[in-house]
Amino acid sequence: MLDPIRALLAGALAVAGSAESHLAAVDPDALWKIVDGQCVVEEIKANDPAPCVEVDLAGGPDRGFAVLKDLVGPTQYLVIPTRRIEGIESPELLAADAPNYWQDAWQARRFVIAAAAAPLGRDDVGLAVNSRFARSQDQLHIHVDCLRPDVKEALHRHEAEIGAAWSPLDASLAGSRYVVRRLAGTELGDADPFRLLADGLAGARAHMGEETLVVAGTIFGDGSPGFYLLSDRTDLAAGHRAGGEQLLDHACALAKASP
Repeated sequence: MLDPIRALLAGALAVAGSAESHLAAVDPDALWKIVDGQCVVEEIKANDPAPCVEVDLAGGPDRGFAVLKDLVGPTQYLVIPTRRIEGIESPELLAADAPNYWQDAWQARRFVIAAAAAPLGRDDVGLAVNSRFARSQDQLHIHVDCLRPDVKEALHRHEAEIGAAWSPLDASLAGSRYVVRRLAGTELGDADPFRLLADGLAGARAHMGEETLVVAGTIFGDGSPGFYLLSDRTDLAAGHRAGGEQLLDHACALAKASP
């Protein structure tokens, strides 16, 4: 039998990693309780972040993050701020001095690669934050996992059409239509996708809670490294909750396809 802590963890993670669609019965603060009440406490007390795999408090608890293995899939991890931040709609994410949690999540892909035990490339890994209508947990968490193979293929196929400004992608990804832009660079650095979305896509800043945001690593056709940023907006009248996590593959088929 699971002890109460493991039961909480199992319940929270099984929900947070399963497209987060039918989750009303789950404690929406479960992830926060795990990170703040366990991972951070144990890291400070014993230099052991368990049940997380990493806690980084180098900038202080208000700027730190934890990395937690999700129970769904062999390669899925969650990057979670050690500060109380509800989700994509939280205005503090758009502050000029806000930490770039996406850069932290991109660095955390090393856990995905290690778990896959396969030579995943930068264009095999994606990051996703669901809209507030497509999540179970009221603590910001970035899903880090393998991309769906069809998503990877579609982004490469449409590379020539994707520029530095947000525009509709002429392809359906996992049954949804996304807007997309490209971003050059090996790392995200100070380029924060939350702010790039809020400042660059019409209407996004006023409706951030309705947006989902996905970051996919890539190698462009000229051999240079970069990223694709993708967003989709909730349409509750159509039953569309905008869960960008659907672009990730929690079975990591790309690892199985690696030589």
